[in-house]
Amino acid sequence: MTRHLHLLIIDPQNDFCDLPADYLPENPATKGRHAPALPVPGAHQDMLRLAGLINRGRRGITGVSVTLDSHHRYDIAHPTFWQDADGAAPVPFTQITGDDVRAGKYHPRDASATPRVLAYLHALERSGRYRLMIWPVHCEIGSWGHNVHEDVRSAYNRWEDVSQGTVAKIAKGSNPWTEHYSAVMAEVPDDADPDTQLNRTLIARLAEADVVYIAGEAGSHCVKATTEHIAAQFAARFGEASLRRLALVTDCMSPVAGFCDQYQDFLEEMEERGVRLAQSGDVLRDLLDNADHRED
Repeated sequence: MTRHLHLLIIDPQNDFCDLPADYLPENPATKGRHAPALPVPGAHQDMLRLAGLINRGRRGITGVSVTLDSHHRYDIAHPTFWQDADGAAPVPFTQITGDDVRAGKYHPRDASATPRVLAYLHALERSGRYRLMIWPVHCEIGSWGHNVHEDVRSAYNRWEDVSQGTVAKIAKGSNPWTEHYSAVMAEVPDDADPDTQLNRTLIARLAEADVVYIAGEAGSHCVKATTEHIAAQFAARFGEASLRRLALVTDCMSPVAGFCDQYQDFLEEMEERGVRLAQSGDVLRDLLDNADHRED
């Protein structure tokens, strides 16, 4: 019997990939070459393995969804939003807490935003998942860095041609007032912005699958947050045993440098709850077997 095997690809975008020189096109505005803003060590090879998996197993894939980190330059998690007591922007990977703002260590460049920022930081810290992290400006909407890794895009284009299907694209992160690691919902949903709230359409689509294979970048952040939210929704709706329908393709994801422990803790927790940890070779066997059943 044919199974519904869904591939969920998290943020396979240029800005997250440690691309070699021959993948970096000329930037006509600067006369230099484009370069990834937030390259994850190992991500380029992850994407090549993922593209190979799609190309070789595409006849066994019944659905594909791709999430796209999609930011404005003005964003609460970008340096340009903030300044320190001397008027300088914080360097990337700085963490900012509500106490820092109240003490005057950091404050928004737009002073009128301070009450909203403090309310956000309070809600974020109360949730216990993350503290506000300042990242380099990345995945700016309309930029080269926002684009999907070329090998992955070419591979899923071939799947679309063969299956006569459409890859679902899920944008996240365009609200500048909240962090949005997860494709399921923002860290602090904005009551006035439905795009930051629970993505019921995505959950319903994934719930139709017999197996959801999850790959992408970065394993320590957006893959982690998305998977945790999917697991929470599945467990609440279908019971904890439903997490066995999720599989993390671990050789098609990598953590942000310096966050390896966070990534390993995530993998261990998911495995303990029943999520399968798989390699792309294991997944390929599943896909080829499914393709054989589809063609019978």
